[in-house]
Amino acid sequence: MAIVLYQDQFIDRDQAKVDIEDRGYQFGDGIYEALMVYSGRIFLLEPHMKRLERSARELDLALPYSTDHIIENIKKLIELNHLDDGVVYFQITRGAAARQHFFPENTPAVITGTVAGKIRDLSKRPQGIKAILADDIRWLRCDIKTLNLLGNVLAKQKAHASGAGEAILHREAIVTEGSSSNVFIVKDGTLVTHPADHYILNGITRLFVFDLAKKMNIPLAQREFTVDELLDADEVFITSTSNEVNPVLQIDDRLINGGEPGRIEKKLIDAYDAEVERIRAVPFV
Repeated sequence: MAIVLYQDQFIDRDQAKVDIEDRGYQFGDGIYEALMVYSGRIFLLEPHMKRLERSARELDLALPYSTDHIIENIKKLIELNHLDDGVVYFQITRGAAARQHFFPENTPAVITGTVAGKIRDLSKRPQGIKAILADDIRWLRCDIKTLNLLGNVLAKQKAHASGAGEAILHREAIVTEGSSSNVFIVKDGTLVTHPADHYILNGITRLFVFDLAKKMNIPLAQREFTVDELLDADEVFITSTSNEVNPVLQIDDRLINGGEPGRIEKKLIDAYDAEVERIRAVPFV
């Protein structure tokens, strides 16, 4: 039986209950993070927690515990579930109160957390995905990692129904991001990705790729780019916590780089893998 986190308690999954008037359930009034775990170690923990704090500030949402205490509980959740490789998901809502649109007073926030195992087998690494194009119909604060994901869900379902792994979103002619990922193109040896404004989530893996590119002297430009530029790119790839760095080999009916991963994508994937192995080798403290 899996152990889950509820507030400051660790309980069996079948004992976990959320109030019917929880604002996360009724309004999507909450925030979340998903963390990769490799050999029991949390990957890129600090930037994830900084983003959580920012999301809370943007929604005027008081965290139920300090971030240090939340981290302690996340680590304990990993330990209790004997999680080696996998994902920790946790969310914080504004809590349960009589249904009204404005914020309730003196209502404690509610945190819940779960884990899922995900074996990282490099010999079975996907060699890339197919994507589709889709209109970006989401709200205008995509920079906040909130529970309001229906626009993302509709786009992902459209991709799934088309046999694709991702939907690449665009507002009119401008590419923003994927339904659950950030999008990069490579043109003439330069990485290009949408700037971190209110149209996209500033992904933690996105920022990590910036660091990797800098170390390898790969030029990077944060600017808007069009659907035409996307389809004419030398390489296209997505990044996210669960996807890591994943080449896009086809968009609708257009093959990218002949349907094969490109040179720069391969370099970034190798560098990402090397960092994961470095983390695995760090002794527990």
